[in-house]
Amino acid sequence: MSADQETAGRAGAGDDAAYERALKAYEGRSAATAGVGKDPVNEAMIRHWCEAMGDAHPAYRGPDAVAPPTMLQAWTMGGLSGHQGRSGAHDELFALLDGAGYTAVVATDCEQEYLRPLRPGDVITFDAVIESVSARKTTKLGTGHFVTTRMDVRANGEAAGTHRFRILKYAPAARRGPEGRGADGPSRGKRPRPVVNRDNAGFWDGVADRRLLIQRCGGCGALRFPWLPGCNGCGAAEWDTVEAGGAGTVYSYVVMHHPPFPAFAAPGGPAGAAGPYAVGLIELAEGVRMVSNVVGVLYDRVRIGMPVRLEFLRVDAELVLPVFRAEADPDAAAGAAGAGGEG
Repeated sequence: MSADQETAGRAGAGDDAAYERALKAYEGRSAATAGVGKDPVNEAMIRHWCEAMGDAHPAYRGPDAVAPPTMLQAWTMGGLSGHQGRSGAHDELFALLDGAGYTAVVATDCEQEYLRPLRPGDVITFDAVIESVSARKTTKLGTGHFVTTRMDVRANGEAAGTHRFRILKYAPAARRGPEGRGADGPSRGKRPRPVVNRDNAGFWDGVADRRLLIQRCGGCGALRFPWLPGCNGCGAAEWDTVEAGGAGTVYSYVVMHHPPFPAFAAPGGPAGAAGPYAVGLIELAEGVRMVSNVVGVLYDRVRIGMPVRLEFLRVDAELVLPVFRAEADPDAAAGAAGAGGEG
């Protein structure tokens, strides 16, 4: 780091010109040069990706398979051990931002451009550059800088695509109290609103009427979720809906510990208290899967295979959400069965 950058870091975020110059000096700097993917494009990774995404398109299977385009970045990832010889430009930039108080980070968006399909056996190489560092911006999360990194991906030396990834490095805004005051205690906060667009508006209309609607392709009859403008199996644009019966099982789940968000109260905890909660991938009896909260049981008692039943949660005057209530506590049920066997 240059002396000018060190001075800027000590100066903090203010309007210091040296600080702004130090940030802008990172634009155009290399973040990775001649990086090599740890594995060639391969059928096993394509299969795992498609299973996780629920994408059964035939183009991703068989002797002429290609990789799903959205896997572009996957082949460049270094995993837990990272890549050898990575440039330190990112680390230096983040240290400068951290020193100015912008210690929090959130991913904001990514853009991908595809130039040619990736096929099993392709060897992936890539270069990355810090494309831009924004001027100071104020958001609802806090004040900070947007950092955009561009990665140019090649397959067997031929341009295959471009991946742009943007993050916000920011200083978290002060929490507000129940009436906008700086606060005697945390407010419960407002639950985030779902993104409603022309492709999924019918689903949310159904939820408002306490009906969980699943799309059914007008061509091949396949059920699909989440809602899409066309079938990812046969490509047909026509569709209608069927109503889910409400039965399902926990296919997989994660437990959210951090960051705590008061709008998501821990089941069984004090009203409005933030805490760990379970987010499940629910397999409905109809065969499709959806992500939602598992309620009616503490987060540490959720189990894969647990039967759940759809219900609708009135979050506030404007919002209803589908959630899934555990039909039984597996540990309690096992204890009862064991006690009965000893009697």
